[in-house]
Amino acid sequence: MMHQRSVLSGRLAIAATLLVAVVAIATAGYAALERWSAFDAFYMTITTITTIGGGEPQAMDVPGKWWTIGVVVFGFGALTYTVLQLFGYVIEGQLGADVSQRRMRGRVAKMHDHFILCGFGRVGREIARDFTTENMPFVVVDINPESLQRAAAEGFTVMNGNAADVGTLQAAGIERARGLVTAVDDDADNIYVTLSARVLKPDLFIVARANAQDAERKIRLAGANRVISPYTIGGRRMASLAMRPTAVEFVDTVLSANNGQLLLEDLTIGSDSLWIGRRLAELFPEGDEAFVLALKREGAMRFRPAAETQLQAGDELVAAGPPEAIRSLEQRL
Repeated sequence: MMHQRSVLSGRLAIAATLLVAVVAIATAGYAALERWSAFDAFYMTITTITTIGGGEPQAMDVPGKWWTIGVVVFGFGALTYTVLQLFGYVIEGQLGADVSQRRMRGRVAKMHDHFILCGFGRVGREIARDFTTENMPFVVVDINPESLQRAAAEGFTVMNGNAADVGTLQAAGIERARGLVTAVDDDADNIYVTLSARVLKPDLFIVARANAQDAERKIRLAGANRVISPYTIGGRRMASLAMRPTAVEFVDTVLSANNGQLLLEDLTIGSDSLWIGRRLAELFPEGDEAFVLALKREGAMRFRPAAETQLQAGDELVAAGPPEAIRSLEQRL
């Protein structure tokens, strides 16, 4: 479909160029042969090409009449060809597709703190569904027309383009994005996407997919914060389910966005937070249903930190609790 759209657009551009050229040449011919003003020559050209007639601005000589015959033949042919191409462009839905694409770009331009999802294959589709369940704004970037059609059919905001291109990422609002997830099937593409994103926004959180085992290290060197191998994760999950089915089921329940009993959330202490220097016990007072599971500081993870721990800028907290308690905790922060 993308190729067909390009062909139709090219034909329409050629037809329009041909029509403009015929009008320009015909106008110049009338001005030279009949010594008319530019407006009179243009008026005669338009009325002749469209065959509506309107009378000659002034009486014509024999050369002018022969010129008119030529203008009728070539001009009417060029006009007819242009109109047919325009109808084909509209009938094939290209005009509607262009309008839809501009609408999508307008939606992306209004996004802030969103995710950029590169690739809408089987893995990308599941990521998009989880984002939707969590009410997380995101835009799908893919170069495959079929993938974009599937994503658009599910109501996702989509953008056509190669995610490894700087221009595409900028159009997807990478400067305003919260993070980027690249789930393309090819490891080389994931590396290039990661590199481009890291250059454009050095502090962007990037999660990348790795298909081959030796690709994980390369993608990390390219700048990914986290690298996930679907096959490795899938194998570990199957083994865990076989050995610890109840524990895995519990974790799945906690991580599920549809879970209404217990939520797992990560929170960050900002550099301008009023909680800097205060004790962890103040953030999680006694009797509060929300509790802290872990604290990550300077890359080190501390499980069940002491209540007297003083909070610092950049601390990342993993908290659990009922949805209402987690939302109240977020408001306190």
